[in-house]
Amino acid sequence: MKKLIVNADDFGLHTLINQGIIKGYREGFITSTSLMPGAPAYAEAVALAKANPGLGIGVHLTLVGSVATVLPASQVPTLVGDDGLLPADYVAFAKRFYSGAVNRSELEAELRAQIEKALGTGLAITHIDSHQHTHVLPLVNRLVLKLCNEYNIKRMRIPKEPYGFSGGFTAGLGRKIGRCGLSFCADLAALAADGRGVRHPQHFFGMLAGGHLNAALVGNIIRALPEGVSEIMTHPGLDTAALSREFSWQYHWREELDAYLDAGNKELLERQGVTLINFGGLDK
Repeated sequence: MKKLIVNADDFGLHTLINQGIIKGYREGFITSTSLMPGAPAYAEAVALAKANPGLGIGVHLTLVGSVATVLPASQVPTLVGDDGLLPADYVAFAKRFYSGAVNRSELEAELRAQIEKALGTGLAITHIDSHQHTHVLPLVNRLVLKLCNEYNIKRMRIPKEPYGFSGGFTAGLGRKIGRCGLSFCADLAALAADGRGVRHPQHFFGMLAGGHLNAALVGNIIRALPEGVSEIMTHPGLDTAALSREFSWQYHWREELDAYLDAGNKELLERQGVTLINFGGLDK
């Protein structure tokens, strides 16, 4: 049997992202999303989640992205820059973390605060993942799994896209190398999760083309889905032009949203016999 989770990242980062995710859930085949506890549109995202109880809700642990921490910056000074915000990307975080510049107790305290803030909403939290996948980095993953066990969060994203998979997307060498490194870390994280009793999908797609998915590329992924449970990671939004004025990532937010509203892809799911689930469906 083929089961598919379509998880929209960055819920809470911007109202146009929030509204795009909900549109993709109500009118398309997005099944799950990941809530950023420290993001500026977090309160709106929580309200939308409560109004759409069938949408799976995870915690998008955030250690990067130039956003604020949940704890006051003064309590986690080794996690933030002079501007009081988290590092821009995982490369900057990794350099700081593996050089020993990050205080491990501050890291744990911030991750705890993010999880507790999400749990405190009363929403049923289905899983853990993270912004730019920092939760699968060695040593960080050990801490995240410890917290999953402590807070009884039983499922996690494992972003191990197959090394040779392109799905029709033409990627540069840097993207390919980055995907290979992430998939390697994710393989190690999967073994650790299995040892901790934390469940995860068997297959993952949407990394190489992350931020650049469209109807054709999503259709290619659907055709390539193997047996078992797969996750597609996506970044939908209502208005690419408006979001591009806020973020420099060059994502194609509206094209990603339209990929899940596409009638052809909906029909393709039926023809391929794919069952849509969220992370809670891993237990069924």
